Amino acid sequence: MGIGTSLRDVAVRLLVERPAARHSVEEWSDTLDRSGAHLGMLLAALEDTAANRRQLRHIIGLERWGQRRLRVALGEPAIADEMDGYQPPEELSVSRLAAELAITRKETVELARCCAATPQADQALVPHNQLGPLSIRGWLRYLNLHANLEARRLR
Repeated sequence: MGIGTSLRDVAVRLLVERPAARHSVEEWSDTLDRSGAHLGMLLAALEDTAANRRQLRHIIGLERWGQRRLRVALGEPAIADEMDGYQPPEELSVSRLAAELAITRKETVELARCCAATPQADQALVPHNQLGPLSIRGWLRYLNLHANLEARRLR
């Protein structure tokens, strides 16, 4: 294992896994539900610009990609893919993308609740392309953190 991998693993443990472990999967599903509602309020007055559309497509694409990873913990086969294939079409307006994000987040919350009800899901480690294997709680924290941080770029 190289020094880069070791540093990455320490950062993931400190910034993702340790804070994620402080809450149950059910609590993470509630957190995702609340933060999704907060994102919805922020998006209600968002200007329809190319930059905002691009940013929303990124947020949605990554969340959908993360959903696919959550499904691995529920028994679906793992696949090696990137988030780009999960982004909505470029021609969608900001208001349509806001609606897509709301739908996507509701699906994430439902998946989190399925994971909470599935004992083996809480024991699963599912790979992230850059961060390595994450627990389900780690994935839920990561998805919440990603959307909230990326939403700060919206204008």
